[in-house]
Amino acid sequence: MTGLLTDLYQLTMAAGYFEAGKAGQIGCFELFFRRLPRSRNFIVAAGLQQAVEYLLKLRFTREEVDYLRGLPQFSRVSPEFFDHLLNLRFTGDLFAMEEGTPVFAEEPLLTVRAPLMEAQIVETYLLATIGFPSLVATKAARIAEVAGSRGVVEFGTRRAHSPEAGVLAGRAAYIGGCIGTSNTETGFRFGIPVFGTAAHSWVLSFPSEREAYQRLQQMLGDSTVYLIDTYDTVNGAKLAAELGRPLWGVRLDSGNLVELAHAVRRILDDAGLRDAKIMATSDLNEYRILEYMAAGAPIDAFGVGTDLATSADAPSLSAVYKLVELEENGVTRYTAKYSEGKHTMPGAKQVFRFADRDQIACSSECTGCGDGGPRALIRPVIIQGRLVHELPTACASREYARRCLHKLPLACRSLFESEDQYPVEYSAELLARSERLRAEVRQ
Repeated sequence: MTGLLTDLYQLTMAAGYFEAGKAGQIGCFELFFRRLPRSRNFIVAAGLQQAVEYLLKLRFTREEVDYLRGLPQFSRVSPEFFDHLLNLRFTGDLFAMEEGTPVFAEEPLLTVRAPLMEAQIVETYLLATIGFPSLVATKAARIAEVAGSRGVVEFGTRRAHSPEAGVLAGRAAYIGGCIGTSNTETGFRFGIPVFGTAAHSWVLSFPSEREAYQRLQQMLGDSTVYLIDTYDTVNGAKLAAELGRPLWGVRLDSGNLVELAHAVRRILDDAGLRDAKIMATSDLNEYRILEYMAAGAPIDAFGVGTDLATSADAPSLSAVYKLVELEENGVTRYTAKYSEGKHTMPGAKQVFRFADRDQIACSSECTGCGDGGPRALIRPVIIQGRLVHELPTACASREYARRCLHKLPLACRSLFESEDQYPVEYSAELLARSERLRAEVRQ
């Protein structure tokens, strides 16, 4: 994994650390969200697998190092720094919350402890590879919440910000609660169910709608889903009912979906196809699905594309990655920002989840975990550059997310910003540490 996937200032700082003799210092950085996006009461953590793959494969090629050597910003840097880059690997530690964990503002969900240069260079990639999937997983959780027992399929690759973003969006959406994705690469790489049959172009390519349906049925059998609105939705439903089984169901992609769903349901039922399903697509999001559910539309599944794969109403997170302590020659120095609106808390931390609240505490604290007590959410993932245990599959992370989300208060799972924010407190020991450091800074 190329080390150039970072901002230039990460590399200029790395060179500065090297020239200043700080290569031996150990830095501890934490990744967290300063605040939640509007209308979000939680964030579903996602992207850890990609973060781990990046750290384990981090390196610079000779061509990349030669490129950096030629930049004017590095004209005064010693040759030894570039030799160091050629041999650089991630040799530090990574601690993180599991993918699928509901996270709240200020809670560190990822901690990197590594030689200062290594910990600095990886900031940009980690912020990107955690932030985007977490947004999509959260959006999927919101959609799945209102859809209830109706399945939701992620259909957004064609509208994603890049093909790779589409792949990762499909994975994140699955973790957040979707039953699968239309992206076959996502299915191949992560073992996620894939869905999809044919588009309007299939119907248009045949002389008649009937022949298009028949050919599709011959090929797909029980997996057949007819897209019935190419010409006239009701007539398309009647044709699907006439052809009968084998059939999974039909898809509605335009028009008044509530009225059409009722009409199509009657047609299918009258033909004895009560088990045939109706899938709805067409620019859906959680709010539209909520309306359809409230109206009693007989829709069995939803395909959600653009809004999900881009998290359209909340496309960015206030994710930050901050230095919280430094260690040199066995001596630890805590660090923190005290600037208005951007303050941080010093030292490495742990997050404890109680039945009714979270507590952000010093990493050394123990608050009676186990035997019915709170859970420590941050756990070791990489130690001294080596993975300490296999990460869960996407399927396992999805189930874990489902269990965790079910435990949240109903107000927290609302589509709308709740006045009763989920309680997150700081431990007395962490507050005392912060005040001691603030006093030292004043002096």
